[in-house]
Amino acid sequence: MHSKSDAPTLSAEGLTLSYGGPDIVTKLGIVIPPGEITAIIGANGCGKSTLLRAMARLLRPVSGAVILDGEAINEQPTKAVARRLGLLPQAPRAPEGVIVSDLVRRGRYPHQKVFQQWSPRDEEACERAMRLTDMLKFEGRPVDELSGGQRQRAWIAMALAQDTPLMLLDEPTTYLDIAHQVDVLELLKQLNANEGRTIVMVLHDLNLASRYANHLVAVADGGIVAEGAPGEVITSEIVERVFGLPTVVIEDPVTGSPLCVPAIS
Repeated sequence: MHSKSDAPTLSAEGLTLSYGGPDIVTKLGIVIPPGEITAIIGANGCGKSTLLRAMARLLRPVSGAVILDGEAINEQPTKAVARRLGLLPQAPRAPEGVIVSDLVRRGRYPHQKVFQQWSPRDEEACERAMRLTDMLKFEGRPVDELSGGQRQRAWIAMALAQDTPLMLLDEPTTYLDIAHQVDVLELLKQLNANEGRTIVMVLHDLNLASRYANHLVAVADGGIVAEGAPGEVITSEIVERVFGLPTVVIEDPVTGSPLCVPAIS
């Protein structure tokens, strides 16, 4: 169980990111609100996933730094970071033939001790993760035999089993039908509300981002265009600037959050 008072702090200062060619993110600064749900939105190729990879310590910055709990993340031990921060990458791939329960068990690696490789707590965390994602019935199935949606839920279960107070998820609703998209986002909302987990996710669907996130970060051309509460970020002007799409923003009749409607007849 995590509490909001125990929430890790995560930020970036002067962050420039590249894969060896032109800069994808340039001198970006961001502070992730502890104990809240943040959604990063933006058009394809704008740098959302690159930013998330850097915050997860998978991409070393060209310049600047990602700061986790007051210290540069690239200077911290791998296992120590993995006990505080969990990542669901975009389109992950499992080793051939691995079954669901074994994939989920890999989420417990950061908690393993040299002389105690597996514990009842590990078993409990894995079972809970599969139960929450409705994957217990598939625990003996090879991951590569699952549908795209089932496979995605298996990976989400692995991220849950890691049991970190900070979770980074790159498009967690990919491959999922609308019912399972809502299931996953409701689960993340519950983990945030009941356990105080800080959640950062890249989402394509503006309306789902607006409904489920407390804090939105709109990215375009490798920089932040706007950030704040959904009502401050989801405006016709900002959406057109970020996505190049004219929209009308109305109130969601269920939640009262901003609802984006393309203004194309």
